[in-house]
Amino acid sequence: MTILAIESSCDETSMSVIKDGSIDLGTVILSQIDIHKLYGGVVPEIASRSHVESITIVLEEVLNKANVKIEDIDAIAVTYGPGLIGSLLVGLLAAKTLAYIYNKPLIPVHHIAGHIYANNLVKRLEFPLIALVISGGHTELIYMEEDYSFKRIGGTLDDAVGECYDKVARVLNIPYPGGPSIDKMAKLGNDTYKLPLPLNDDSYDFSFSGIKSAVINLNHNELQKGNTIRKEDLACSFQNKVVEILTKKTMKALKEYNVKNLIVAGGVAANSGIRSSLEQECIKNNIKLTVPPILYCTDNAAMIGAAGYYAYQKGIISDINLNAKANCELGENI
Repeated sequence: MTILAIESSCDETSMSVIKDGSIDLGTVILSQIDIHKLYGGVVPEIASRSHVESITIVLEEVLNKANVKIEDIDAIAVTYGPGLIGSLLVGLLAAKTLAYIYNKPLIPVHHIAGHIYANNLVKRLEFPLIALVISGGHTELIYMEEDYSFKRIGGTLDDAVGECYDKVARVLNIPYPGGPSIDKMAKLGNDTYKLPLPLNDDSYDFSFSGIKSAVINLNHNELQKGNTIRKEDLACSFQNKVVEILTKKTMKALKEYNVKNLIVAGGVAANSGIRSSLEQECIKNNIKLTVPPILYCTDNAAMIGAAGYYAYQKGIISDINLNAKANCELGENI
């Protein structure tokens, strides 16, 4: 089965042609990072306008790259939410138009489901599993017994981990996107600043607003005292606390749910500190760990095509009345 997938939930216009949920015949990702750098973050209106300008160009390019015609496509998969509503609507309208004109099934895909199934492009998912989804908009722990069966066991109560990274980077005057820079700086620094371990309790929930505020206050107090902030050290101290709590709660979930398969997904899955910590703990505890390559960590349509294949097997198909949702729970009825 060959699926044309469309992803436009934030600031990447992406399309992919995916075969049988695991073979990437061609992926095109048009990023808007250079545009949004000027504003220190994603500006929703600019993002949606950029999608409008790019969507047909990306379609033509991905069909050429995959060496297929639209008539060869069996179904259209598209991100319907969550995300920026204006951005989602552009991709959704393109998908509905193609599905209507060419009489193709329309498969709605939840953005987090896409991130999870990015791992299926690396190797076939093994169940049961725990998925740690970490990105600019999400921090979730998901339990799966089988394909397209999602049980959310925990998540962030406020800031997502990637959002927190970007806000800490802003405090340190690091240009957007700050997450990758914080990761690099952390390797060069020492853990010398005292920061709280965020929401260190027995739940599977996360809270990163406290450590963000602690960094802001620490930076302000040091400047008031006339001290110079050692950016590499603060990055190291911050990242170590984030890595510690993510690893602690993820390993706790694996143990309590008696699961031997862990997948990590989302843009922050590219963070070397988080990867290294989870790798070490998984080796100690005989856990199979899968992390997608960097290409499939950030938003992309290949992951939507991979998820769409298994959604289709479950009979999840929509009509052209499908609408975008800025906020929606994973696994909810559409």
